Amino acid sequence: MRSYSRRLLASAALAALTLPAAACTSDKPVSSASAAPAGSAAQEDKGTGAQSKFFVQADYDAQMAMRQAQPTGSPDKPWEQSIDPRLVDTAEYKKAGPYHLCFSNAAVNNPWRQVGWKTMQAEVALHKEITRFTALDAEGKDDKQISDIAELQGKGCDALIVSPNTTATLTPAVAGACPKVPVIVFDRGVQTDCPVTFIKPIGGYAFGAEAAEFLVEKVQPGGKILALRILPGVDVLETRWSAAKVAFDKSDLDVVGVEFTDGDAAKTKSIVSDYIQRYGKIDGVWMDAGATAVAAVEAFEDAGQPVPPINGEDQQDFLRKWSDAKLTAIAPTYPTYQWRTPIIAALKILKGEQVPKVWNLPQPAITQENLATYLKPGMPPLHYALCGCEDLPGYPGKWGGAS
Repeated sequence: MRSYSRRLLASAALAALTLPAAACTSDKPVSSASAAPAGSAAQEDKGTGAQSKFFVQADYDAQMAMRQAQPTGSPDKPWEQSIDPRLVDTAEYKKAGPYHLCFSNAAVNNPWRQVGWKTMQAEVALHKEITRFTALDAEGKDDKQISDIAELQGKGCDALIVSPNTTATLTPAVAGACPKVPVIVFDRGVQTDCPVTFIKPIGGYAFGAEAAEFLVEKVQPGGKILALRILPGVDVLETRWSAAKVAFDKSDLDVVGVEFTDGDAAKTKSIVSDYIQRYGKIDGVWMDAGATAVAAVEAFEDAGQPVPPINGEDQQDFLRKWSDAKLTAIAPTYPTYQWRTPIIAALKILKGEQVPKVWNLPQPAITQENLATYLKPGMPPLHYALCGCEDLPGYPGKWGGAS
C-alpha cells in the first residue's frame, strides 16, 4: 500500500502542521468534540456512517477554497509553486556553501514513494552546491526513524529534511532537531511548528471531494455507489472519505457499501464482484486511493457489465486502462513532484531566502480532457504521472522507462 499524508495552514502555522500531509499512520485522531462542531457537515449521516473523528471543518473549508486558488510561480514548475504562501524570514540560517543536506525518510515501501525518492535524488544532482547528501531509510518504523534523526544530527548536516513515518510519535524527535539545524518537513506533518517550512499538496479533503463530486455529476439520482477504502484510522485516507461523505450526503446518490480493501487487488476485485451479484448493478465506484482501481474495473469486465463512473489515481496502469477501455473516470492526485520541493526549499533557506511557512503545492486532477497529457508511453505500470521528473537527468531510464 502506498503511503499518504496530511494537514494545512488555516490561519496559524501550528494548526497547519498538526496533521501530516501524505501518509499512513495509526496516530490517535482528534476528539470528536473538536473535530465535529455542532451544526457542521461532520454530524450529518445519510447512510454513509458517522463522520470520521479526523474531520476538522476549518481544514475542510480551507482545502475546498485552495482548490479554486491560483498558485503563485511558474505553471511549468508546479513543485516550485505555492498556494496562499505566508513567507517567513530565513536570514538566521544563511551560510556559504558547499552544503551537506540530510534526509530522514519514512520508507520506500511502495511505488509512490519509490518514484518520489528517485525524483528527489535527481533533483539533488542538479545542484553542484550540494556536495554531500546523506539519507537514512526508516523502513516504516517509528523507532528506527527516531534513531535516524538523532544519528543525522551528529553528521554535520546543514539542513535536515524529514518525511515522518507517523505524526505524534515523530514529533518529539523533530522538535529536538529544530534548535540544532534548520528542519524541512514534507509529505507528512508533525505536531509542532518548529520546522522552517512544511511542504505538501492541498490534501486529503481535496482528493476525496474531487472524486465524489465527479460521481455526483456523472451518476443519475438514486444510483448505487460503492465506496472502497484501504484502512480505517489513517488520517489522509479518513479525510478523503470525510470529504466524499459530505458530497454524497448532499446528493441523491445511494451509497450501498463502504468497504475496506487493505489495498489488495484480489480483495478489491472480490468485493466489487460480490456487490455486483448482490445488487445486480453498481452505478459508480469511489476509491480513497487508486492503486487497485484496475482490479475494480476488471470485476465489471469479468461480470460482463459496463464499467460505471469510477476514480483512480495517476498510476500508469489505471490511466492506460481508462484510455483503452474508454472509461468514464477521473484521477485525483497526490503529486510525487513534491519530492523535489524539499531540496529547493533547503537551498533557499541556506541562502537566506524567504520560504512559505506552509508550502501548499497545487494538486491537479486528471480528467478526460487532459488524460493524453499524463499517459507516458514506455513507462512502467506503477509509475506516477505527476512525478515532475521528465526534465531531470536520467529520465526515463532511472524511473524504469524505456529510453
